[in-house]
Amino acid sequence: MTKVNVSLDAELVVEVMVLAGVNNPQDAIEAVVRDYIERGHRTEARTGRVDRHLQETAAEPKEEQA
Repeated sequence: MTKVNVSLDAELVVEVMVLAGVNNPQDAIEAVVRDYIERGHRTEARTGRVDRHLQETAAEPKEEQA
Protein backbone atom coordinates (compact mmCIF):
# COMPACT_ATOMS: atom_id res chain seq x y z
CA MET A 1 0.00 0.00 0.00
CA THR A 2 1.28 3.46 -0.84
CA LYS A 3 1.93 5.74 2.13
CA VAL A 4 1.18 9.46 2.37
CA ASN A 5 2.76 11.91 4.80
CA VAL A 6 0.50 14.62 6.20
CA SER A 7 1.42 17.39 8.61
CA LEU A 8 -1.06 17.92 11.42
CA ASP A 9 -1.21 20.15 14.46
CA ALA A 10 0.44 18.34 17.38
CA GLU A 11 -2.37 19.23 19.81
CA LEU A 12 -4.92 17.74 17.43
CA VAL A 13 -2.95 14.52 17.14
CA VAL A 14 -2.47 14.25 20.91
CA GLU A 15 -6.20 14.72 21.45
CA VAL A 16 -6.96 11.97 18.92
CA MET A 17 -4.43 9.70 20.63
CA VAL A 18 -6.10 10.26 24.01
CA LEU A 19 -9.62 9.76 22.66
CA ALA A 20 -8.63 6.64 20.72
CA GLY A 21 -6.57 5.27 23.61
CA VAL A 22 -3.59 4.75 21.30
CA ASN A 23 0.05 5.56 22.11
CA ASN A 24 1.24 5.86 18.50
CA PRO A 25 0.22 9.00 16.52
CA GLN A 26 0.21 7.11 13.21
CA ASP A 27 -2.10 4.41 14.58
CA ALA A 28 -4.42 6.97 16.16
CA ILE A 29 -4.91 8.95 12.95
CA GLU A 30 -5.28 5.77 10.91
CA ALA A 31 -7.99 4.55 13.30
CA VAL A 32 -9.90 7.83 12.94
CA VAL A 33 -9.70 7.74 9.13
CA ARG A 34 -10.77 4.09 8.96
CA ASP A 35 -13.70 4.79 11.31
CA TYR A 36 -14.77 7.74 9.17
CA ILE A 37 -14.74 5.60 6.03
CA GLU A 38 -16.61 2.73 7.69
CA ARG A 39 -19.24 5.14 9.02
CA GLY A 40 -19.77 6.46 5.50
CA HIS A 41 -20.23 2.93 4.17
CA ARG A 42 -22.75 2.11 6.91
CA THR A 43 -24.69 5.27 6.14
CA GLU A 44 -24.74 4.47 2.42
CA ALA A 45 -25.96 0.95 3.18
CA ARG A 46 -28.85 2.29 5.27
CA THR A 47 -29.93 5.20 3.12
CA GLY A 48 -28.78 4.27 -0.35
CA ARG A 49 -26.09 6.09 -2.24
CA VAL A 50 -26.60 9.80 -1.79
CA ASP A 51 -24.34 10.77 -4.68
CA ARG A 52 -26.37 8.64 -7.11
CA HIS A 53 -29.53 10.51 -6.07
CA LEU A 54 -27.76 13.84 -6.54
CA GLN A 55 -26.58 12.82 -10.00
CA GLU A 56 -30.10 11.76 -11.01
CA THR A 57 -31.54 15.02 -9.70
CA ALA A 58 -28.92 17.08 -11.53
CA ALA A 59 -29.54 15.18 -14.79
CA GLU A 60 -33.31 15.83 -14.75
CA PRO A 61 -34.42 18.60 -17.09
CA LYS A 62 -35.50 21.69 -15.18
CA GLU A 63 -38.98 23.02 -15.83
CA GLU A 64 -39.30 26.71 -16.41
CA GLN A 65 -41.73 28.45 -14.11
CA ALA A 66 -44.11 30.95 -15.66
